[in-house]
Amino acid sequence: MARLLADRPADTLTIGDMARQLGHSHGAVRNAALTLVRRGEADQGGSGQPEFRANAKTAAAAQAAVISPPGTHSPRAQAATARTTSPAAATPRQTGPIRRAGGQLYHPRELADLPDVEALNRLRDADVPVLLYGPPGTGKTSLVEAAFEDLLTVAGDGDTTVGDLVGEYTQGDAGAYVFQYGPLVTAMTEGRALLIDDATLISPKVLAALYPAMDGRRQIQVKAHKGETIKAEPGFYVVAGHNPGVHGAVLTEALASRFSVQIQIGTDYDLALALRIDARVVRVARHLAHQVELGELGWAPQLRELLSYQKTEAVLGTKAALANLVGIAPLEDRDTVAAAVIKAAGVKKIAPLTLGKQLPASAVRQPPGSTGSAHRGRSR
Repeated sequence: MARLLADRPADTLTIGDMARQLGHSHGAVRNAALTLVRRGEADQGGSGQPEFRANAKTAAAAQAAVISPPGTHSPRAQAATARTTSPAAATPRQTGPIRRAGGQLYHPRELADLPDVEALNRLRDADVPVLLYGPPGTGKTSLVEAAFEDLLTVAGDGDTTVGDLVGEYTQGDAGAYVFQYGPLVTAMTEGRALLIDDATLISPKVLAALYPAMDGRRQIQVKAHKGETIKAEPGFYVVAGHNPGVHGAVLTEALASRFSVQIQIGTDYDLALALRIDARVVRVARHLAHQVELGELGWAPQLRELLSYQKTEAVLGTKAALANLVGIAPLEDRDTVAAAVIKAAGVKKIAPLTLGKQLPASAVRQPPGSTGSAHRGRSR
């Protein structure tokens, strides 16, 4: 990377430019370029998609860097051909816990006789868009983050606009308006994965801006920016998330038809036990989930709520954690959840976590460094 920039000191190069010349994936090139910038060994510019150029330290960095010649690493599009011809012969990338960008661990699950992260990467290599659907908190976003290190995410809702996807004009520090590309354009030009989270909450008219990038055209037109045409680089990939039970979530035919593979995501209660979450609470959650499947209930704790229970229990104790578990249930399901918790935990009564009567001043422990008593003394 450094040698490429040093050999072209007068040029500014995009991620796509460098990936094509080096034969590396766009994600790898992006990470290397940003590393050079952080070290002060290259400069970054560009008002929209990032551009990089050599500086006074780039040539020295190139002497120490190990650069593979073009062709050493196959582009992602070429890797897809090799993979899809004999998928059974491919070696799974990772079956153990994977550390996501935020530091949390993700535990892969089985999908089509493969680790789920491996299955998603194979689908990406073959350019087969995926829709993940299931209740909130089951790990849809976690799976995608674990599978794709180069991921960009759009958090969808009813207020999401076309500008949120493709970009819009914003006022710079100098007062002039410049066009800032959105995550869709960035993912296309850098060949990165793009997650449209809660896609079914986004207006169909807004999602229509995405579709030309996903079909054979592999390009979009940014009408707000002089009608500019943006073409997708190899590696660009779209995955979406859908929460069927959320109010306002509508899976339209137009959206569903864009995703050739649709995967249901549920909570792995065996994993919850392996993570040493209270077995009684896991049993309650599993039972309530079965009621949801039968249409008798609208809500059951998913892995997110179970992990939250575990943390709350460690801080406030079992009684408070159980009360909070009841309290986060929707009002219409709360009595059923409370009854299940009471039966499993062997308690007489459980109610949502609620503030009680005011404690006397003598019972309140002052935080370290508190000057409350000094203030009271001066006020007399």
